[in-house]
Amino acid sequence: MDVISYICKSSKQPYFLHQIRWTKTAGSVSDRFQDSSVFNETLHITKIQRHQGGRYYCKAENGLGSPAIKSIRVDVYFLDDPVVTVHQSVGEAKEQFYYERTVFLRCMANSNPPVRYSWHRGRDVLSQGSDKGVEIYEPFFTQGETKILKLKNLRPQDYANYSCIASVRNVCGISDRNIVFKLTNKTVSPSIKLLVEDPIVVNPGQTVSLVCITTGGEPKPTLSWVSSSDSLPEKSVVKGGTLTLPAITSDEAGVYSCVATNNVGNPAKKSTTIVVRAMKKGRFWITPDPYHNDDNIQIGREVKISCQVEATPPEELTFGWLKNGRALRSSERMVITQTDPDTSPGTTNLDIIDLKFTDFGTYTCVAALKGGGIPEISIDVNISSTTVPPNLTVPRGKSPLVVREGDTVELECLVSGKPKPIILWSRADKEAPMPDGTLQVESYDGVLRIVNVSREMTGSYRCQTSQFNGFNVKPREAVVELIVQYPPTVEPVSLEMRQGLGRPVAMNCRVLRAHPSRVLRYEWRLGNRLLHAGHFDQSDETEYTVKSLNREGWGEYTCDIINEAGAGRCTFLVTGKAYPPEFYYDTYSPLWQNRPRVYGFKLQWTQMNPNAVDRIVAYRLGIRQMGQQRWWEQEITVEGTITKGELITHNLTELIKPEAYEVRLTPITRFGEGDSTIRIITYSAPVNPHLKFHCSFEEEPICMFTQDKNDDFDWTRHSAATRDTKYTPNTGPSGDRSGSKQGFYMYIETSRPRKEGEVARLVSPFFNVAPKNPYGITNPPAYCFGFFFHMYGKHIGTLNALLRQKGQAATEGPTWSLSGNQGDHWKQAKVSIHPTASFQVVLEGIRGPGIEGDIAIDDVTLEEGECRDLPAVSKYRNTVIKYSATMYSLFWAKYNSSLLCFFVNSFQCVSHGRCIGWQGLLHLGGDPGGKGSPSMGTGGGS
Repeated sequence: MDVISYICKSSKQPYFLHQIRWTKTAGSVSDRFQDSSVFNETLHITKIQRHQGGRYYCKAENGLGSPAIKSIRVDVYFLDDPVVTVHQSVGEAKEQFYYERTVFLRCMANSNPPVRYSWHRGRDVLSQGSDKGVEIYEPFFTQGETKILKLKNLRPQDYANYSCIASVRNVCGISDRNIVFKLTNKTVSPSIKLLVEDPIVVNPGQTVSLVCITTGGEPKPTLSWVSSSDSLPEKSVVKGGTLTLPAITSDEAGVYSCVATNNVGNPAKKSTTIVVRAMKKGRFWITPDPYHNDDNIQIGREVKISCQVEATPPEELTFGWLKNGRALRSSERMVITQTDPDTSPGTTNLDIIDLKFTDFGTYTCVAALKGGGIPEISIDVNISSTTVPPNLTVPRGKSPLVVREGDTVELECLVSGKPKPIILWSRADKEAPMPDGTLQVESYDGVLRIVNVSREMTGSYRCQTSQFNGFNVKPREAVVELIVQYPPTVEPVSLEMRQGLGRPVAMNCRVLRAHPSRVLRYEWRLGNRLLHAGHFDQSDETEYTVKSLNREGWGEYTCDIINEAGAGRCTFLVTGKAYPPEFYYDTYSPLWQNRPRVYGFKLQWTQMNPNAVDRIVAYRLGIRQMGQQRWWEQEITVEGTITKGELITHNLTELIKPEAYEVRLTPITRFGEGDSTIRIITYSAPVNPHLKFHCSFEEEPICMFTQDKNDDFDWTRHSAATRDTKYTPNTGPSGDRSGSKQGFYMYIETSRPRKEGEVARLVSPFFNVAPKNPYGITNPPAYCFGFFFHMYGKHIGTLNALLRQKGQAATEGPTWSLSGNQGDHWKQAKVSIHPTASFQVVLEGIRGPGIEGDIAIDDVTLEEGECRDLPAVSKYRNTVIKYSATMYSLFWAKYNSSLLCFFVNSFQCVSHGRCIGWQGLLHLGGDPGGKGSPSMGTGGGS
């Protein structure tokens, strides 16, 4: 991916230094980018990814009035490889596609901008209407995202290789992608078989192999394995259809599925479950006599001991009981039961009826799995006169706890009683997870240890006894308060400020968050020297101003805002460094001194923010030949003060043909060197309409024409062989301008989903005008812009030709315009234009009221000089032709066997030859250039 830089400049007065911050639509840019980039004029995005597209906002403020905000939209272009899938319309997928069966080939590709699809069968282009057995369409619910080729009632010729080509029109140099699918009479969706049992029960440490084979499918299916945990274990090995899991663990148990795909129909999927034997979390709890409201164990009453173990698989779990190491069997006073596994799985109970002194002792619960191979779990429970319920307290001085962010803290609850139960920690003040992400944390010693405590962890924590490893009685609980102090968070963290000598510099450091927020003080320093110190009152910011900057005032200023937890620092680098120059790339005829072996180059540039710092006294020019290491340098002296936008020129001489050179330009002030700018100069001439420009749209790049990003839809490049006639009859050309059905042209497709009034614009490359000097044009040169158009159909809208000039607002209206049905013929249009700066021509198609409104163009030309041999445009009915008030043009029209020539400034001409508000000469006569040629003058008419 590319490295993208966006520059944001403030146009405020330089004497009040501004702060700049970049943000993004979905929040602060600093969430994803370095702070040093966020707070500078230039935002750098290295190796930009598709998810980083969107709108970026630049905010500049200097303490005067409201902040200035500008935005820029970033479009990240990409095109993934397309995927073709095959589906049947009716019936079940059997061994093959029989005749009289309809098949759908769907092509999909992720892209930006939206992808355009085309289909080929072998070498033949498939289009709507070219074959009765073929239909091409986009599903309404996925329009623009997929393209479907429908083969109706398969015929022998339909069994072939089909290619889907996905294109984004070479935007950003992204080439087309294509995929080929071979359709045969044996094409069928995949089927598979698993050669394993379900479920598979194994011991940990065993090696498990799962074998999957294909039993059908054409093309040959591809086998893959997936698991219920989204990813296969790291040590797993997949070879063909066999998945091997060496030394399996309990964490790797779950459902494993074999999936077969060949892009025909739906993927085939078979699954099996691997169960790994395991036992964990052995626990117990003591329940005093439930018939008496007493939490203590008493002689003569009932006591129940419960033992619980988590086992896999649960049906293999068995329990045994011991008393003082000897086996214990169920009797009238010692009742052993196993709880229903559906209500409380893995639990056994020992009920001691009518407790006696002889019953005191150690009872052991032993859990095992029938399959063996897993160590037993033994749980000891002591029943004696010292067995008492728990009690819970917080030690003195342990609540509230005040700590600093980043410390390690221990929250403590003292638990008494015998046996001591497990303690459960949770948040008491809000429904929030614990530091480890869970809702509860178990502790066997009553201590909750938090490493690297953060400010979000401030609050109340509850410690509570659980029934596990203790008494099954009402829980005891206590609360511990935790207060996390953290140093101030400030902005800007880092900011470069440029200023000239003798001018004021105001630096502002703002507190965003701090705890404790009271007792905040600040210290301003230049280097190690203390400049100013104080305390905050009600404000959350502090400002330091240098009233008149001198040489000693350049350097790094810091503002430390301090509380009990530490300090937050704002850093300001104050320099007199000049901003970089900006090269001017639209110099007319920059190549000169064109001798046989050497050439010269006219280097032009403007200076970014020249008044922001001291006067620029010189530029250091460096130049080196491409591929060489050595720089040649010279100093260009600057006389006087450079103004904003002033164009500076320096001639480079004796450059060797046809070598390219790297040029580096560095401004110099009293401070020293400023920021440099580098450009490449090559021995090549720019595109210029002195040479005739002609485009017939035969090649895919379409002569560097581009689609306007601010219109409603795009122009389409097509030949007559690929035109859609099934849905849009009675409109569009039957060939290109020369009559060839293989030739290409551009047209607007007005079928669904287009709506009346929607606009498509096709924009030419930039053309340079030919000024007498680089600072302006006193007599604008003339150019003749011509093209052929085809406007056939009862719903034809409007075709406009417009002029765009660099650095100028859009023209008031089109330089040429035509509306309505003009018949099933190609016709030529020409119009003279008089640009005063580098320019583009725009062809704008506007959709009419219905689908029979396709407008086509071909053979676009641009030549220097006024238009001559203007075409006779005949039978223009219900047509409005508008010309810009600032453009002078010649227009010929044929009416009642006479020619009318208008030399117009501003007019509107409607049908029947009636003209309103025109200025110039009306002449009736014969053909232009003949004996009846019009002569020019002034006058008016109606």
